[in-house]
Amino acid sequence: MLAAYRLASQDGHDRQIWHKRLATPPAAYLESPCCRAPNLPLLTRDVRESGLLCQHCNDTLVPFEEIPDEVRPEVELWAAQYEPVHAVAHWDDRQRKSAGNYDRAYENAAQEAERLLARAGSELAPKLLNFYPAIVWEDHDECLEVRPEDVVVGGE
Repeated sequence: MLAAYRLASQDGHDRQIWHKRLATPPAAYLESPCCRAPNLPLLTRDVRESGLLCQHCNDTLVPFEEIPDEVRPEVELWAAQYEPVHAVAHWDDRQRKSAGNYDRAYENAAQEAERLLARAGSELAPKLLNFYPAIVWEDHDECLEVRPEDVVVGGE
């Protein structure tokens, strides 16, 4: 369902639906300063560099420094843990050779990415809901071939 919303929101952004005011956002969702769409932040692995992104236009909706102090250290720790895991997919030849068995290192990184993405959905996103009416979190990592169905949230 969220994938359909994402496609529709990006198409709506391309057509400038929010600028034309052809739709009215729900009252709880403030207007995004970037594109005037409803405020729907997206938590990604790049949160330290990009902050929370706008689901509609992919601009920075909430700079990292403006994420509430109560949750920012935990988000920063999560992003710091995710960074080296994701980096395995981008190792150069020297790094791959020094790992010994790159396929095993890649598979281990993919499994760790699944665990960390599940943690983002089960622990970080609910804490962010104390500050935003809704939050979307990235549930895949294309570089490590982790698909949404690979990420199990809450022991499902």
